[in-house]
Amino acid sequence: MEDIGRIVQDIHDKIHADADWGIPAQYISELAGVASDQFAISVVTADGRCWSAGRSRQPFSIQSISKVFALIATLGRIGEQLWTRVGREPTRTAFDSIMLLESDGGRPPNPFVNAGAIVTTDALLSGREPSQALAEILGLIREMAETDEIYINDRVAESERRTGERNKAIAHYLASHGNLSNEPDLTLGTYFHQCAIEMTTEQLAMSGRALAGLDGVPRTISALHAKRANALMLTCGHYDASGEFAFQVGLPGKSGVGGGILLIAPRTASIAIWSPGLNGYGNSHAGTRAAAMLAKATGWSVF
Repeated sequence: MEDIGRIVQDIHDKIHADADWGIPAQYISELAGVASDQFAISVVTADGRCWSAGRSRQPFSIQSISKVFALIATLGRIGEQLWTRVGREPTRTAFDSIMLLESDGGRPPNPFVNAGAIVTTDALLSGREPSQALAEILGLIREMAETDEIYINDRVAESERRTGERNKAIAHYLASHGNLSNEPDLTLGTYFHQCAIEMTTEQLAMSGRALAGLDGVPRTISALHAKRANALMLTCGHYDASGEFAFQVGLPGKSGVGGGILLIAPRTASIAIWSPGLNGYGNSHAGTRAAAMLAKATGWSVF
């Protein structure tokens, strides 16, 4: 496994030599000002070692990667009932599109587009205060990462609330179809804070070990829920670029507009990559290339 250390350093060096960074998310003011020329990669292997290069201890906003943890928490709470409210199909539409809600009667196509994530958060919230739902998501992440040093950035959450008109429209549209159990603003407040969780790549890679099914990792989630999450990460984890990501990388992955990617090599490794500049799909520009480099160098693939 010494080769992994060399591989991640080579990827880091190549990304910096290319200096092709993309543009940070401009519609969230707290993210818009983040310097784009940053990169980190961490790989946790089956022997428990963590191999990192770059700014692997720099916290960043995980944004939509939080949808994976919210999904697992919600499945743990209500199980398969969730699928009556959210589908399991990939889309060819943007992550914040409302088009399929119109044609499908207010049922989002999957839990990783914004509409589906809002419904998932609403299901987790039902019957509880937002602080309880957020504590469950944050507690799950901390347990999976084996550290309490993971927090919500309130400034990012407030920034999303101020500029989240499209998400507000989606929530009210879901409510108009009877697919929200709580007041839209209550669900949205929980959702915005969930997306504002910050992690380092080292923490994020550690949290993915249970999804990868690595030996010796405490059983924080069920094998079934890990299987469900991995399947959706492969087919839906990069929005309307999910097919291309699967084609180029061949591993389940979930992106976030904070520039992070959680990548799973089943029974082999858990990987986290961060570079805040985005491509036109809202995925990390340098991070997506780095994921393809890693898959090619290691031969890791589910195919």
